[in-house]
Amino acid sequence: MRHKPSVALIGAGAMGGALLRGWLAGDVIAPSRSAVFDPAIDGEMKTLCASHGVAHNPPLDDVYKAGIDAVVIAVKPQMANEVLGQFAGLASQAIVISVMAGKTIAGISAALGGARKIARTMPNLPAAIGKGVSGLYAAEAVDDAGRDLVEVLMRAAGETVWVSAEADIDFVTAISGSGPAYYFLLTEALAEAGEALGLSKETAAKLARATFTGAGALMETEARSPAHIRRAVTSPGGTTEAALNILDGDAKALGRLVNEAVRAAAARARDLSD
Repeated sequence: MRHKPSVALIGAGAMGGALLRGWLAGDVIAPSRSAVFDPAIDGEMKTLCASHGVAHNPPLDDVYKAGIDAVVIAVKPQMANEVLGQFAGLASQAIVISVMAGKTIAGISAALGGARKIARTMPNLPAAIGKGVSGLYAAEAVDDAGRDLVEVLMRAAGETVWVSAEADIDFVTAISGSGPAYYFLLTEALAEAGEALGLSKETAAKLARATFTGAGALMETEARSPAHIRRAVTSPGGTTEAALNILDGDAKALGRLVNEAVRAAAARARDLSD
């Protein structure tokens, strides 16, 4: 992009706040032309806005007259219909980027008085530290420049992946949106197994946590696929092979269980969409 975009952020909670911190830390947006709207904005966010010259809860007319490039919606989905109507004017002149789970483009458009240039994104929890991954989908009315803007803004939360159909956002939800909880559960299970073997609770928990964070960091630096790395560390007849034969041997128990779990998450995401 040739200039830093101006952004109106609606909702400065966990995800909205994480995005704002990322934009400001990365010098992504034009702070003096941006604004945050949140009636319950906390002290940390107020301080952050003040220190960078970002207006918080300014008169909407002032922001509309100045012009805005993107409206980023980070409110709870159940609040959307109640909150978004007042921002219809801003949405008519900007691209709308939603980080709300379950709110379809049609639903967002209706809440914003017929806005057409809308993109949906599905970030995940590690986005709070800039290590997330976001699935992105844009309506047909969003041109290439608009898609570039969506990507620039969401890269502040980590990696980005475009999907070709809005329904695919439900699959993104099932894989990466809900995915961190799957890893937390496996970390819990590994720690509990270590404790059952006789390790202290603290030792087992530290070993399990460090193993998962270390393996993730290693995988991030590796060009090889996860399957290749796994095979490389699995010696024939060794301890790792003995464990993997239980988890995912000939019966492919873990693979089948993960597939079933992800399908259940995707189905639930569809059920929750309006």
